[in-house]
Amino acid sequence: MLHRCASGYAPAVEDLVESLTRGNVAEVKVLLASVAAALAVYQLLLIAVGYGKLRLPFLATRPASRTHRAVGDTIVVLVAIVGAMCLAVHGFDDGGGHGIAGVLLALVLGAKIAVVRRDFGLGRFLPVFGLSVFVLLAAAWALSAGDFLAGGGIDE
Repeated sequence: MLHRCASGYAPAVEDLVESLTRGNVAEVKVLLASVAAALAVYQLLLIAVGYGKLRLPFLATRPASRTHRAVGDTIVVLVAIVGAMCLAVHGFDDGGGHGIAGVLLALVLGAKIAVVRRDFGLGRFLPVFGLSVFVLLAAAWALSAGDFLAGGGIDE
């Protein structure tokens, strides 16, 4: 029978995260979250080209839109990994608001993916979903990775 640790996960999961990161959980989370945030900025540029709001001589709208989708898939994977690491180590304890931003990010990201894949008649709201995902990702990054990089540290 497995017993639960403070995070709510079996200690083996927390140990797995520690092992995979070689004891550098916070640093790995900061790195992955920072890559996701940088890709999110790239996403804004790509979709601006895709919607024709920004014209670049070397990038047409169709390839920009396709790249936007592929990069978005990468961001989803990174956000899922960082979220799983946070849950494994912290559970639902939130020391700085980034957990709340992370949960909201997961919900809005899931809704955006559902609209992209199935539409549900909500396709016209994709820009709102996209900007919301960007803002929530930026907030989660600022409250965790940003604070860590500024020297404030982060709980592993």
